Amino acid sequence: MKKKWANLPPKNMIVQMNEFIKNLKTPIAIVGMGKSGEAAKRLLLNLGVAPQSVLTFDGKLETADFNDPEALMTQAKPQTLVVSPGVPLTSAWIQGAKNKGAKITSEISLACSCLTTEKLMGVTGSVGKSTTVSLLGAGLEAFSKTGFVGGNLGIPFSAYAADVVEGKRPRADWIVLELSSYQLENCENLKLDYSAITYFTSNHLERYDNLEHYYRTKWNILSLTKNAMLLNSEGGDLVEYFKMNHHEQVKVVSKKDPSLANLHLEKAQLIGQHNQDNLALASSLALAAGWPSSAIEGMKSFKGLVHRLENVGTFKGVRFINDSKATAMDSVLIAATAAYDTLTNSGKLFLLLGGRDKNLPWQDLIPLKNFKGVEFVFFGECREIAQKKSLLPGESFAKLGEALDFVFGNVKTHDTVLLSPGGTSLDEFKSFEDRGNFFKKKVEDFAK
Repeated sequence: MKKKWANLPPKNMIVQMNEFIKNLKTPIAIVGMGKSGEAAKRLLLNLGVAPQSVLTFDGKLETADFNDPEALMTQAKPQTLVVSPGVPLTSAWIQGAKNKGAKITSEISLACSCLTTEKLMGVTGSVGKSTTVSLLGAGLEAFSKTGFVGGNLGIPFSAYAADVVEGKRPRADWIVLELSSYQLENCENLKLDYSAITYFTSNHLERYDNLEHYYRTKWNILSLTKNAMLLNSEGGDLVEYFKMNHHEQVKVVSKKDPSLANLHLEKAQLIGQHNQDNLALASSLALAAGWPSSAIEGMKSFKGLVHRLENVGTFKGVRFINDSKATAMDSVLIAATAAYDTLTNSGKLFLLLGGRDKNLPWQDLIPLKNFKGVEFVFFGECREIAQKKSLLPGESFAKLGEALDFVFGNVKTHDTVLLSPGGTSLDEFKSFEDRGNFFKKKVEDFAK
């Protein structure tokens, strides 16, 4: 046992070796070395797991200990797999490891095992969850000196736990987590005080058997919630799903609720009716949790997310909006409507659509044909299937840069250029942030 826990943290670190971590059999393989994988490794080492007992696997990262799953399983024979959200648990080799007795866990479960007094909120949904979590974060910042916001958005949960273990930060009074459906598949230790679902619509159908399977995975957040779970009344299929899965713990929230009337949410800085819905959900969650009125004021002052309906600026009379995070059809429809409704002086909207497909219902974009003065520009790996299913006319390009060069050559004063692609970024970019930053750099070059 001494050898296994030989890498004990320095004495100035406040470490309480919990039973969950102690009982993890070694070797431990971290599967997927993105931000969450790196955070999981750091936490395990800080908690005293010997470095030689922590292995890394990533099929695309050469610096990982293993790049081939067969080599990992036959040579290292890991007894625990800490699987990152982006790696499907249904992968044959992961299922094979599980059948042979390996434990399958996640960085979220590692982090949860280190909690003591923290109170947790969790937010999931097909669209709108990042904005809602960021609103809650703005509210939390207004009254808390120790609050933490992260998960699928921004900082991995294990990074918070590692900071606490290392003595770099105090324990949070409140933790707000954005939770993807992938994370909800594998989070055995997660216990939430309050939760919310923002929206149900088709997404990630390349990973799930069908739409019901995807919705059921999201709905699993209810089983993790101690107190109230709130739903957005304008959340797509959400209310109908609730009617078929009624539970007394669940409450549907609307921006028209009398309990919100005195909060004057209409004075918030976020634009768009959909953001009024997000704000109503976040405010109702804050009220349920007993947060002070200053939290509501903090939310009302929130100006929006980077890469989500981000107003990049107006250059040469042309407005540019970066909505690179939009990888669902409802997100595209929301963004296109918001941009179209705010056009000035008969300006035209150039809408950039494309990226990589994930078995999405592009046909849901057909109503955009009724928007007069919109020019659709397709790009990326899925440009042909997106255009064929959506029935939308327009030019088509292999790369986003080529599409933008076309747009720059055709825009005029009062026009708006909106990147709200629908597809994922992984055909050409590392992430939606990478794609959004590319868009902004091209706009910067255009402005010069």
